[in-house]
Amino acid sequence: MSAEVAVKQPHSEFDRWKTWDAFIEQRADPGFRQLSWYTSLQVARGWEQFGTVLRYGDAIIGGAMVLARSFAPGKCYYIVPDGPIFLEEDSPSEQEQVFRTVMSFIERKRQTEQRVVSHLCINPRWEHVPEFVTGFRKSSHYYGTPRDTLYIDLTSSESAILAQMKPKGRYNIRVAQRYGVSVVEDVSSKGIEDFLAVYRETFDRRRKDGRSSGYFHNLIPRLLAADRGSIFFSEYQGTRIATALVVYSGRMATYYYGGSRDVHRNVMAPYLLHFEIMRTAKSRGCLSYDLFGVTPQGAPSDGWQNFSIFKRKFGGREVRFVPTLEHIYDPAAYQEWKEAEDE
Repeated sequence: MSAEVAVKQPHSEFDRWKTWDAFIEQRADPGFRQLSWYTSLQVARGWEQFGTVLRYGDAIIGGAMVLARSFAPGKCYYIVPDGPIFLEEDSPSEQEQVFRTVMSFIERKRQTEQRVVSHLCINPRWEHVPEFVTGFRKSSHYYGTPRDTLYIDLTSSESAILAQMKPKGRYNIRVAQRYGVSVVEDVSSKGIEDFLAVYRETFDRRRKDGRSSGYFHNLIPRLLAADRGSIFFSEYQGTRIATALVVYSGRMATYYYGGSRDVHRNVMAPYLLHFEIMRTAKSRGCLSYDLFGVTPQGAPSDGWQNFSIFKRKFGGREVRFVPTLEHIYDPAAYQEWKEAEDE
């Protein structure tokens, strides 16, 4: 086993990660937060990046893109979004070797760090924690990646996709069709601004903080340049009622961001929107549609229960990933980070 290492790569060198991107996107459940376009987005937002690709011969067998961020003078933390990565088909001992090699690489980086590193966070797309993963604890902090989500299987026919939905989901799709609701894609500058308008209206109505316009003006061009995303709208009588920003990664489509206006609710435009996204994703060769987060059944109120009820009307399989895990390097610095996050 050998490790090909890249540390704090400049933005212009991200094309070196094309083989890594291809490796990620060949996976059955490719987390797009390990892809180079996502890393370049985070670097543009002020993060630093380093990483390792592990090979056996010419074949990639695992690795991780790692992000680092300062939270106080002389202090930072590390995060591995949607990772580390190892092959699902490998034996536990082989997976353990990959995992420990990645952790050793991160530790060597920490030892050369000029700053105090408070902790390492990992939020892999595992459905159970392997026995060899030790020294981590469950995090109480939300790092932006939902641990409960809903996958719609796109491998069957459209009629079968409809049949597995809740009756109310199928009914509302037909209602939207009868009203003449249409669904369009628009990634023009007007489409981006229309998306932002609907998104902001949604979060204002729910009295929640959302992403800034600047975030989306950084995100969307990267998605489009990589041919890894699109913006969808459902329209009724010339009004764009609902929208969705969809990310494509390998054979997975993900509903990343979106919203709806509080008008013409009787025409059920959001239901047709997501059904048409499923049809488009299926035509692209996607095998699953990830609705990107649901409130767990029976969980305390988080303000998103109604949205989760809406998503569950599309049927699908509920997936629970392992909790976000943290390894604490410096307890005092970690406490300072927590206090800064809570402000």
